Amino acid sequence: MKRTIIFSIVCLTASVCSYAWGPTGHRATALVAEKHLTKKAKKALEQLLGGQSLAMASTWMDDIRSDSTFDYMADWHWVTIQDGESYEQSTKNPNGDVIQTLERVIQELKSGKLSAADQAQRVKILIHLVGDLHMPLHVGGGADRGGNDIRVTWFRTDSNLHRVWDSDMIDDTRLSFTELAESLGKPDATAIQKLQSTGVRDWAKESMGYRAQVYEYGDGRLGYKYSYKNLPTVRTRILEAGIRLAGILNEIYK
Repeated sequence: MKRTIIFSIVCLTASVCSYAWGPTGHRATALVAEKHLTKKAKKALEQLLGGQSLAMASTWMDDIRSDSTFDYMADWHWVTIQDGESYEQSTKNPNGDVIQTLERVIQELKSGKLSAADQAQRVKILIHLVGDLHMPLHVGGGADRGGNDIRVTWFRTDSNLHRVWDSDMIDDTRLSFTELAESLGKPDATAIQKLQSTGVRDWAKESMGYRAQVYEYGDGRLGYKYSYKNLPTVRTRILEAGIRLAGILNEIYK
């Protein structure tokens, strides 16, 4: 009970306590990554995850939110960086954040010192949080819990700005995660190399760069016009996340 109360307090003060991409977005990200794995990395991950696909493993961090045993991971999904700040200048969350966690997990996986069970858990965290970091509202400014406090309507249905980005725009395409992943296109080798040459903090800075665009929501009655302007960004971020996730996994399991 005590842990539940603490978690509730954290949710009231955090930048975001909602999901990042919904299941469709996360699974599409992971499927893009699967398509860009080396044979060696793919074989290692199939063995490590017991045959479970990256796509199915991608939602583990959201699935466990109902288990209080994992409450300590709640703040790992997001980070607060004020406008005009860098991550290095930002006030750090003592419970951790998405940047701290990704950097730590990557190093732990590269060390080769983890048990198979711990390694599998870290891979699931990695898959999910690379997706989270590419969702612009998971790098929040600290004022509205990553858009959760901004009430809007989506085609006359009550929603909030965060939900519009994590699932509303994606779900309205009526695409499955496999269809969504396939529709994102296939970057050439030069584009892939460029995407994979950047790091976790670069991706956070990119997400911050979308703030002005994200917050142009007018009177809050959102629909075709907002989707037309922003769905291409959602698609781009999912593709970028998948390509970069593959790059990390290929480096770990080379």
